[in-house]
Amino acid sequence: MSIHRHSYPTAREAAEACAKHVLMRLEDALSGEGEATLALSGGETPKAMFEVLAKSGIDWSRIHLFWVDERAVPPSSPASNYRVAEENLIRPAGIPRRNIHRIPAELRPEAAAARYVDDIREYFGLAEGEMPQFDVIHRGLGADGHTASLFPGEPLIEDREQIAAAVYVEKLGQYRITLLPGALMAARHTVFLVTGADKAQAVRAVFHEPYNPKLYPGQVVSHHGRHIVWFLDDQAAALLD
Repeated sequence: MSIHRHSYPTAREAAEACAKHVLMRLEDALSGEGEATLALSGGETPKAMFEVLAKSGIDWSRIHLFWVDERAVPPSSPASNYRVAEENLIRPAGIPRRNIHRIPAELRPEAAAARYVDDIREYFGLAEGEMPQFDVIHRGLGADGHTASLFPGEPLIEDREQIAAAVYVEKLGQYRITLLPGALMAARHTVFLVTGADKAQAVRAVFHEPYNPKLYPGQVVSHHGRHIVWFLDDQAAALLD
């Protein structure tokens, strides 16, 4: 396992550096004859990263997009993680529709999770019990320490057997569908893009508090993943040594 972190004066610079790192890892994966896989997170933070990816000129016909998590809303909703990627990456880059593996969150949450797991298993050719190995997973971190849609206290933080599941986020009063720790930890490369002063306490906790993922879900992959790189702006990194 290797963990590296980099901080930059502005959120834009952090996003651009993260995008360049993702592109390098994808190019590595494409150096053979096959395809590459990238799992995206949503929110406002990665928009600048998506814009850099869209303009990169990488061969998107050989890259398949998946999602780390999704809110239980249709893809047309402003709250949809898919829609953020659609507007800022998929359409601008002209990524083929056959390469898009979105979470069908317009379905009932449990059905959406099951359909998504089936899609992942089919693409990766997984046997029962096997985990997908995404080439790159892009993650964020909430001010409360959540990552993916694994919020503090979520029982599935302990789950290493399932690929994805529906979760109910009590504090938000909403369902989400999320990849689970087994799939997150199996990724070949993980990038965290975290910006803003409101994230500083959560970032500090991930790196410096005793390991307690039920309290600090962001620790799950940070302590057990494979190749992990954090991209922070100076505000998010303010409480680190």
